[in-house]
Order: sequence, then structure tokens, then C-alpha cells
Amino acid sequence: MDATADCASLLRFIDASPTPFHAVESVARYLDAAGFQRCDEREDFGAAPPTRGYLVRSGSVVAWAGERAALREHGARILGAHTDSPNLRLKARANTGAAGFRQLGVEVYGGVLLNSWLDRDLSLAGRVMVRTPRGAEARLVKHDGALLRIPQLAIHLDREVNSRGLVLDPQHHLAPVWGLGRTDEHLLQRFLAAQLGCSADDVLSWDLMLYDVVPSTFAGLSRELVFAPRLDNLCSCWCALEALLAHAAAGARGPLGVLCLFDHEEVGSTSDRGAQSPLLEYALERLLGEAGAGRESFHRAMARSLCASIDMAHATHPNYREKHEPEHWIALNAGPVIKINTNMRYATDAESEAAFQLAAERAGVPLQKYFHRSNLACGSTIGPLTAARLGVRTVDVGCAQLSMHSIRELCGALDPRFMARALTEFLAR
Repeated sequence: MDATADCASLLRFIDASPTPFHAVESVARYLDAAGFQRCDEREDFGAAPPTRGYLVRSGSVVAWAGERAALREHGARILGAHTDSPNLRLKARANTGAAGFRQLGVEVYGGVLLNSWLDRDLSLAGRVMVRTPRGAEARLVKHDGALLRIPQLAIHLDREVNSRGLVLDPQHHLAPVWGLGRTDEHLLQRFLAAQLGCSADDVLSWDLMLYDVVPSTFAGLSRELVFAPRLDNLCSCWCALEALLAHAAAGARGPLGVLCLFDHEEVGSTSDRGAQSPLLEYALERLLGEAGAGRESFHRAMARSLCASIDMAHATHPNYREKHEPEHWIALNAGPVIKINTNMRYATDAESEAAFQLAAERAGVPLQKYFHRSNLACGSTIGPLTAARLGVRTVDVGCAQLSMHSIRELCGALDPRFMARALTEFLAR
């Protein structure tokens, strides 16, 4: 198998998606090209919603393929993932500086490996709200090329850094440098205005974040590895999108195929568009045609449904083998990983585990099973949240990776396509 040819579009998808807003825009372009119709959730879905459709809510998107009758009779097969990644985000009054440097004030978003952001070529991307004659309009911005840097303190000024470890204070040590001169309280607004072709006075607010400008790449002796930012969790978004597109192209028979990519998973999913919101529930109700009416048909549909929560999984680290469960080592390029936790940090149970295992068998892809060490705290995913919100049986799965939550991460070049094939079979039954 030629890994570089098989998932080259994954690398393009990641590089085009430095923020959740850009990720949703990238997904929308794929869906538009495949004949999906964009719906406005502020409008009535009508008696016959499109059989290929999607809706967008800021950094989240819900898409579906199939007839309303399929949801009523067979339930749904749901693929869930998240569009956000741990990073550094700008404060509302971001213009700052010291010692003759112009800097930007940032706040840590999610569980960031802070040291990985030092001495990297960084830039800005995100969403800016711009004043218009009719109010405010959201516009995306993505500055290509190196713009920012968080310089590390020289070893001459911290002689013990290699023996006692690097300690970073998020308030004092992470402000990136982006120029020389005195602090200018309007510099960022003027920069954004130049990017967007508007007046600095019309820049009202923003959701802006830093990102690494180095492109994603294949690596390794046989090009069997992928080095990229935001693999957690854009890799899963790409796999799920590929599966839905394949399902739609094959005729979308059986249960309704649904893709839901949530924002804000890395900070707990409690928002208007996170996995704890009613976004997916409301979309399914409206597709069923019973929003605001009796919910008997909705409850029957959910009882017939099954969800795959797709989030990256920990591969066994060759330099820290003692951090992993010895009977459940996970390898790169060895297939999708089913993630299991008896305390329900992952939503997998024997029933949903078996369903995904059969899908992988039909797809002809290898499969692995992950357990966390019993003496280490286990992370979680959108899986338990979605299962609890909808009452839908759920399996947690993911592609194996190293360097999770680093600014640059590592996975196998074969695994994304393995996962996409397994998810396509998962949708079909």
C-alpha cells in the first residue's frame, strides 16, 4: 500500500484547518463538492429535508446522508469527533510588550504541552467579527508564513533546566514576540484590518489562536509516518468525513448516516456547540420531523442507533514503556484502536465493542484494543457525553499516535485509511 498517496488529502486537510472554524469550512467544501446541501438551522427543515445535507454552528458541523424514513425505521449510525485542539489563544486586549519588544497576550486552551510551543515558527488564524451596515459579520483569517515566536530562555541564564526540568508560567513566559517597538494598543486591530480589507475601527472582537506554520509531512525510512499539528483530533475528523462521503456515494442504504464534529472537547464540551449541548439531539429531532411534538418516534430511533466516538489513541511510547498497560501495547500502522475503560471514561461496552469489531472485519482492516494503566488517571472523549445525552450505545475508537497535545504530533501513515474503511462499514450496517 502506498501510504503517501492514500492519505495525502489528510495532510492538506490539516494544513488548511488551523482552527475549528477553518476545519468546518474545509469539511463544508468537501460536502459541497459531493452534492450535500447546506441547511440553516434558523429555518424550517420542512416536510422533506435533503437526503444529503449539513448544518454549521460556528466551529461545529452536523452532516447526514439518507432518507428520513431510514432514521425512523433503522435509527442512525453516528460518527462523532471534535474540531478543536489544545493551543494558545489571544486575549481580548492582546497588545502588550516589554523590553523593547511588541508581544501578544495569550491564554492556554486545553491541556497543552507548553514546552512544545517554544522556539517555533508561529502565526495567527481564527474568526474575527467585523462591523457591517447590518450589524456584525464573522470573517475567517489565516496569516500564512512565520509571524510570531515564543523565545526560550538561554541555557546560560537557566543552568539547571536540563536537570530539574523546564517550568513555564502561562502568565509570564508564553507571550509571543511579533516585532520591535513600544506597545501599541491598536496594533493587532490594524493588522487584522489589513488582512480583512476593512477599517481597524470595524474590528469588533475575535476568536484568534496561534498555530505552527510548518506544513504536515510524511516521514520515516519508508515514509510510513505522519508528522503534523492537530492530529488530535483533525485526523479523526478526516476519517469520519471520508466514511460519510463513501457511504453517501454508495447509496446510503440502511440507517441514517450522521457525522457530528463538535467544538470545545478539549475544555469539557460545555458550550452551545460542544458535545454536552443539544446540537446533535436537535438536528436528529428535526430530521425525524417531530421537533416540538411527541418524542416516541425519536426515542425508538435512538434505541436503534449506534455511535462511534472517534478520538486519537495513545500508542506505546518506545522511551516510556512503563507508562503503558503491558498487556495492551498499541502500535502504529496496526489498525484502529478500540478504547475501553471500566469507569466509563470511554463509552465502550461489550455490545458496542463487538459492533465495531465486526465492522473492522468486514472492512478487512486490523484492530487493536487499548486499556489505560490502572495506576494512572485516564482521559476521556465526547463518547460518554454523547451516550448520556442521547441514550445511544457508543464505542470509543481512534488512530494510534505519539506526542499527543504537542504542537507537532506523530501517527502512522496507514492508520487513517484503515480507520476510514472501518467507519464506512460501521455506517453501512
